[in-house]
Amino acid sequence: MKGLLVAAPASGAGKTTVTLGLARAWTRRGVAVRPFKSGPDYIDPAFLAAAARRSCFNLDSWAMGRAEITALVGHGQGELALAEGSMGLFDGVAKQGATGSGASADIAALMGWPVLLVLDVRGQAQSAAAVAAGMAKFRAGVEIAGVVLNRVASARHEALLRAGMAEAGLPVFGALPRQESVTVPERHLGLVQAAELPRLEALLENAADLASRYCDIEGLRAVAAGRTLAATMEHARPPGQRIALAKDEAFSFLYPHLLAGWRAAGAEILPFSPLADEAPAGDADICWLPGGYPELHAGRLAASRNFLTGLRDFAKLKPVHGECGGYMVLGERLVDAAGAGHEMAGLLRLSTSFAKRRMHLGYRRARLLAPMPGHEAASVLAGHEFHYATILEQRDTPLAEVWDAEGRLVAETGSRRASVTGSFFHLISARLP
Repeated sequence: MKGLLVAAPASGAGKTTVTLGLARAWTRRGVAVRPFKSGPDYIDPAFLAAAARRSCFNLDSWAMGRAEITALVGHGQGELALAEGSMGLFDGVAKQGATGSGASADIAALMGWPVLLVLDVRGQAQSAAAVAAGMAKFRAGVEIAGVVLNRVASARHEALLRAGMAEAGLPVFGALPRQESVTVPERHLGLVQAAELPRLEALLENAADLASRYCDIEGLRAVAAGRTLAATMEHARPPGQRIALAKDEAFSFLYPHLLAGWRAAGAEILPFSPLADEAPAGDADICWLPGGYPELHAGRLAASRNFLTGLRDFAKLKPVHGECGGYMVLGERLVDAAGAGHEMAGLLRLSTSFAKRRMHLGYRRARLLAPMPGHEAASVLAGHEFHYATILEQRDTPLAEVWDAEGRLVAETGSRRASVTGSFFHLISARLP
C-alpha cells in the first residue's frame, strides 16, 4: 500500500497536528486513509482514527515481527496509508527487536513509505535545512520526501527557510504559522484522550483547514509510495470466547489490533463501564480490565459498589486480568496524587500510590511463570510499561519474569492469586519470531 510516514527530529515538533490535518483533509476529499501509529501509544491512535474515520493500528518494529506488521498494514480497506512516528525519526532502543529497534524509521524502511519531516523552526532559519539534510543522509533505505515547516514567524522567516531547503535539495510541502487553534491539552501520560474532548470534531476540522491552506496536500499524495509485502493475518488467541471488557475514561488503554484480532478469532466483546457502576456480565468467560486513568477517578471507583461487588463475585468462578491501571484496581488500595487512599477490589494483595510519582517507561519482554488468560505458562510476550505509580505492597505470587529492552530484569513482575492475574505490563504481541 502506498503511504507516508510523518516524523520529526524530536518530540514536540508538531507532527501530530500535521498528521491529523492531512488525515482529515484527505478524508474530506474522499480519500480512504488508513491511519497508523509507530510505537507503543494508546492516545494518538484514537485521534488518528477519529480524523480518518477508520481504525488506527500501532506498528512496532521492536515488539512485532515483519509478518505481523505487514499483515496489519494489509488488514482492512484503504488506498493511502498515513503513519505518525514517535519521538524522533531514528529514536529507538539499543537492543534490536524482531524487525528493528522500535524507531519510526524501521517502519518507513520496511514498508517503503517516504518520510514527511516536520520541523519546528522557531529560533532558526537556514540552519533548519542542515538538520533536515543530515537526517536525509543518516540511514540508507529511509527516504525523506520533503519537509513541513512548523511555527513559521513571518513571510521573511519563511523565505529564508525555503532558501535553505532549496540549497539542501529538499522539497517544502508546507509552512505553518504559529497558531493555537489545534492545540490538544495534555496530562501525565500524553494527550488528553480523544473521547474526553467535546470539541474534538472542531479541532480536527481546524487541523484539516490548516493543512489545506498551508500544505501541498495533493503534492504529498503524489509522492506517497510503498511496497506490497505478502503476509497472512494470524488471529490473536482471545483470552475467552465471551470477554467482559471494562471500557470508559478510566479503562481505555487496549490496543486496537489486539481487539480486532480477538473479534476476528470469534470472540464476543461485552463492554461495561465501572465508572457508571456497571458490573461485568455474569455469562462472560473472562473479565479484562485494561489500563487507563483510574487514579483520576479513584474516589468514584471506590464508591462504585455494584461494580466492585460484581467483580468480586465474578472472580470467585472465572478468571480476571488487569493491565496497569486495571491491575491497580484489582489491588486492595490505591493512593491518589493528593495522598488520599481509596479502597479497590481487593482481589490481589497489592497497594499502589501516585503520591510520589516515578516514571516507569520502556519496552518489556515477559516470560509467564503461570498461565494468564489467553496464554500458557512459559509463554514469552512483548509489550511495554508506562506509568507513574509506585508499589507500596505486593504479597501475591509473581506472574512473570520481566526484562527491559537491554535484557535487564525489572522489579514489576505482576501478580497472581487464584484465578486473578495482573501486571503493569501492556501486551503488544505474543507472536515473537
